[in-house]
Amino acid sequence: MSPTFTLKKIKSNFWIIPALYGVCFFILAILSMMLDRYIAEHTNLIKYMSPVFFTDKELAQTILSAISTSLLTMTTITFSSILVVETTFLAQFSPRTLQNFNAESKIQQVLGMFVGGYIYALVLLIQIRENELSNTFIVPSFAIAVAFICVALFVFLIHHVTNWIKVGNLISNITKETLSAIEDNRRDEITIGASKEYQGLDIEKMKSTEIKSKSRGYIQFAELAKMVEYATKTDIVIKFEKIPGDYVDVDTPLLTVWNNKDSLEKDQVLAFIFVTPDQDAIQDVEFGIQKLVEIALRAIAPGKNDPETAINCIEQLGQILTKIGKRHSADPYYCDEQKNVRVILEKPSFSDYLYESFYQIRHYGQADVSVVVSVIKALTLIAETNEDKIKAAVWDFSGYIVEGIKTQEWLGLDKKFINTRLRKLAKACDKDQQLDLIALD
Repeated sequence: MSPTFTLKKIKSNFWIIPALYGVCFFILAILSMMLDRYIAEHTNLIKYMSPVFFTDKELAQTILSAISTSLLTMTTITFSSILVVETTFLAQFSPRTLQNFNAESKIQQVLGMFVGGYIYALVLLIQIRENELSNTFIVPSFAIAVAFICVALFVFLIHHVTNWIKVGNLISNITKETLSAIEDNRRDEITIGASKEYQGLDIEKMKSTEIKSKSRGYIQFAELAKMVEYATKTDIVIKFEKIPGDYVDVDTPLLTVWNNKDSLEKDQVLAFIFVTPDQDAIQDVEFGIQKLVEIALRAIAPGKNDPETAINCIEQLGQILTKIGKRHSADPYYCDEQKNVRVILEKPSFSDYLYESFYQIRHYGQADVSVVVSVIKALTLIAETNEDKIKAAVWDFSGYIVEGIKTQEWLGLDKKFINTRLRKLAKACDKDQQLDLIALD
């Protein structure tokens, strides 16, 4: 399994990191008690330590009992705070944004520290008993140090959650995640060697086999490099009938394989594709775009009327599309070292990404001049920083946007404002002479 996919799965499971912290602190508690008894056996070591670190049995039990109770309370409060934030995410933003919050490692680590601290204090409390060597213990000092760390982390958690619940930070986090997915996809394309042309294998003369999905869910991840390697070794050609991000059901045609042999190990081919119940933006750039679009749509809904949040989302969509224009390649063929095609994966074009990003925003926000102008500004930014073929795609798409907004009744100043932005868009696309085609009358 790919390390990237494994790490994503670990982050998405909220219990794994707290469980690891609990096990580590359980072992630490045993080691602390062994150290305490070692010091008790070697009384000459005590004189080198300050008496303030040592307590008798009764005080030790009182301290550990208070610490364990307090840490359990802090853990409960933390759980409650997390549930409140998740409820806010569901109501205010989008159900898909919960994944970003749940995968936040800092929150999981703080929660793990609370769970580990509670286990640490509780195990020490069980081990505190009189012995024939000494009735003084140093482990309560260790527990106090752990409690101080937990209190500091509790303050940090409140600050961190407060920042996380800000819509601007959430939008920025989704944007970074999507930009990272774009870079990872581009790195794979360069490493494997995606191309428009190939010296091909004559697949018309080969036997074709359809491979169907054995589970239902979203195609989360495909190990393209390993697929190319396996296809080269077995002399086969693999074509994706569904792409990462698509939903598949049991027995949905997933792949078509061409080979010259009578037998084909279907399970071996399917092992390179991971289907899970939930979507994630590992290889699916469109899913990150979908999250931002959903936040924007909720912001411009009649009951909420928060166009500034929608404008923020549109600006981030412009940033993502700018990076896609520079990094994305729609080349469908992945070849071996001899340039023979091994994997065929049809990918969305840049125009598809433009449409996915703005068609809903155009529909629901076409009566709001601030939203319309923000879309035009985003398109201008994309055109200004990309090559001619991207500029051409942006210009063609701008006609679709204007076609929608021309159905609205605009006041004079609104028309003037929109036309000013359209003029800048035409200049960015090198279409100054064609401004009249999209300008509002």
